[in-house]
Amino acid sequence: MGMKYILTHPGGAHKDDFLACSLLVARHPVAIVRRDPVESELEDDEIAVIDIGGRHEPAKLNFDHHQFPRDHEPTCSLSLVLQSFGIYEDARSFCDWLEPAEWFDARGPGDTAKWLGVERRVINQLVSPMDVTLLRRFALEVEHKPGDLIWEMMRLIGEDLLAFIQSLRDRLDFIGKHSERWTVEGPHGCFEALFLNRTEPLPLEPSMGIERYVESIGLDSEMVALVYPDRRGEGYGLSRYRDHQGVNFSRINSEADVHFAHARGFVAKSSATEIDRLRELLKLAQVPG
Repeated sequence: MGMKYILTHPGGAHKDDFLACSLLVARHPVAIVRRDPVESELEDDEIAVIDIGGRHEPAKLNFDHHQFPRDHEPTCSLSLVLQSFGIYEDARSFCDWLEPAEWFDARGPGDTAKWLGVERRVINQLVSPMDVTLLRRFALEVEHKPGDLIWEMMRLIGEDLLAFIQSLRDRLDFIGKHSERWTVEGPHGCFEALFLNRTEPLPLEPSMGIERYVESIGLDSEMVALVYPDRRGEGYGLSRYRDHQGVNFSRINSEADVHFAHARGFVAKSSATEIDRLRELLKLAQVPG
């Protein structure tokens, strides 16, 4: 898909148009122009029109949401660009900030606060000086070109966001291929654990993405513990799943093959590599009740 330039609205900038443009320049290093489009630009399938124009036509690179009905599911221009890239569902799963951003842009801060179950002032308390400066500087110029400071920052943001979504998808696929669900018969009843086997080469952060994977396969309410390769040794790490209180790893601190157990009980490291021994350590860590 060729692209001549990206067109977005003048005036105040918002997170959705800023990030939508950032994604586009990460794939298409063209200028961003901030003014109203003319009809010929809306019809030109080599000009991307973002958050303005009253049309959602991906084939023509038109990505506006303001024409949607009032009761339409919260959607913003960023949502539409992610959809056109074919990564929207992964972005919604991996980027916890995306759905609130959609609500904020489509429904405003008041309705967003109600949806989140917080007071209206909390929305303002979450605003970062980085957000303010980037959006302000983006809004100040009529055009941003490759080589300009803000354009280059947007390209980096877009590249990092795309890389995060793709790498996490690859990571979840990796965990699905190399993990096992364990039902552990402990002294106080059965509980669920997820075991990630050691592979060569070992990922830099073996535990990364495990919680997301558990959530993605629908076991969020059942999982108690995680077992994964220790990146600093030949053994394994053991941890609570989202601080589940069903296990306390300080209870295995005295075991000969446990070289670290946090005093608060949420994580331990063991030199054990045998499956039966790892399951035994999980049993010993189970908490009554």
